[in-house]
Amino acid sequence: MKKIFILCAAIVVTIGTFSCTKLNVPVESQYVKSNFPVTDADYTALLGTIYSNLSSNYAVPYWRMQDMSTDEAILPARDGNFDDGGQYRQLHYHTWTFDHPNVIGVWQWGFGGINSCNRIISVINASSSTAAKKASSIAEVKAMRALYLYFMMDLYGNVPIITDFPVSGQPATQPRAKVYAFIESELKAVLPLLPAKSSNATVNVSQYGRPTKGMVFALLAKMYLNSGVYTGTNRYQETVTMCDSVQANTNYYLDTKYRDIFLPTNGPQINETIFAVPYDQQIPGNQFTRFGFFYYLAQAYGFNVGLSIAMSTTPEFYNRFNIPGDDRSKTWLAGPQFYPDGNGGFTNQPVYYPAPNATKQINLIPTLTLTGLKPMDLGNDILTSQSEGVRSIKYYPDVNIIQATRLNSNDVPVFRLADVLLMKAEAILRGATPTVINGETQLPLTLVNKLRTRAHAQAAASIDLDGLLDERARELSWEAWRRNDLIRFGLFEKEYPLPVAGGKTDDLKMNTDPTRRLYPIPSTELKTNPNLVQNPGY
Repeated sequence: MKKIFILCAAIVVTIGTFSCTKLNVPVESQYVKSNFPVTDADYTALLGTIYSNLSSNYAVPYWRMQDMSTDEAILPARDGNFDDGGQYRQLHYHTWTFDHPNVIGVWQWGFGGINSCNRIISVINASSSTAAKKASSIAEVKAMRALYLYFMMDLYGNVPIITDFPVSGQPATQPRAKVYAFIESELKAVLPLLPAKSSNATVNVSQYGRPTKGMVFALLAKMYLNSGVYTGTNRYQETVTMCDSVQANTNYYLDTKYRDIFLPTNGPQINETIFAVPYDQQIPGNQFTRFGFFYYLAQAYGFNVGLSIAMSTTPEFYNRFNIPGDDRSKTWLAGPQFYPDGNGGFTNQPVYYPAPNATKQINLIPTLTLTGLKPMDLGNDILTSQSEGVRSIKYYPDVNIIQATRLNSNDVPVFRLADVLLMKAEAILRGATPTVINGETQLPLTLVNKLRTRAHAQAAASIDLDGLLDERARELSWEAWRRNDLIRFGLFEKEYPLPVAGGKTDDLKMNTDPTRRLYPIPSTELKTNPNLVQNPGY
């Protein structure tokens, strides 16, 4: 079409008395409805935007809304540095507004993904592919659309249900229960057409990062476990059924080493991953790994780039990592620091602060003490305030990281078998009937101790709901499920105040209103669509 336009323009310039009116000409483009999409390569190219959009925001803005609004992650200012207009303290104190950058950006990300899914479905429907190929491809797209919509429902509650492309009119807000029912029906409809995880490694590589039956089962389990929150009706037995369906595929099993699941070298070879967001040096989005490191350790770990000192966990959250022998406790940088040995452990060689403090060993302490001079600010002294806060190395920084992009190759799991086992344990503790898998009765204590055994942690003698929540914290830290968990347990509004130096009081207080369990409809959307109804409390 570009060639046709240039040709017509040339004729108009050269012979002014003629006009370009012959529009019935052969299309010279390589890709048209008659020949695209047809091949597997065509479909891979067509569907790519769904996944590139997913990775673009999942490991930073979306993650921040799910974890930095809880005790699990905090990004305090350090003498004004890293304050970024107060957006991180607004997440910590639940004082965000409808123009918070994450509130706006993640809405646009989620519904942008939904719009891409709808556009691709329209292209597939208009193609000359076989009916079978169309059906299987549309099933994949609808599964991803359901996942995007689940993220939006979980964060914003009452959201539009959009299935057409282009969008007709201005879609109205739908009740959360109706959105829930739509997602459930979509997932059940596409389930028979999706592949199952295979024992064939080559097949699994092609399926990695794309929806499978296992992903649908895990997502439905998550929905049913939270059904009381989303709809007011508990569905714990159905949670167990979905977890059983994941476990019925014996190609999912716990990996031997906990740390391997999250390394930069992770990928389709991880046996317990059900669905992950892939990242590498060409797929941007995973930068939260570097935010949680400690700048002055970078050289000792072999990284020739500037990594952040900014983000940590709270003392209250870190206190849960107290089980003898637990490998999961090693995912944090805490206490006196030593050179790593390259195998997940450490040498006896201390790491020192840079000059002029080069004789003092780096020591990271859990305490976060505010100065009281600036909002949620720790100060910026290298030996004290900069060293406050335990940092996460669960997603160990990538040795190939470069200063220009500071990207990491750690794929980020969305669903994995460990979460499925803990969801089942919780559902049973809440009243569901235990089931039998491969001759073993799936009792909550049995399921929890499977994970503790893998982590070389001391076995639990008993388990209740409070203990189960703590176990989820240990197993799933920084995997974007903490907000979801705390809301379900009625603890999202619990304050975890930070001490202030000199006996001063912290002028910032957490908003404990339960309406904060939902984020607001963004200001930008309300201005352009009068059919959207704002959530209560905003």
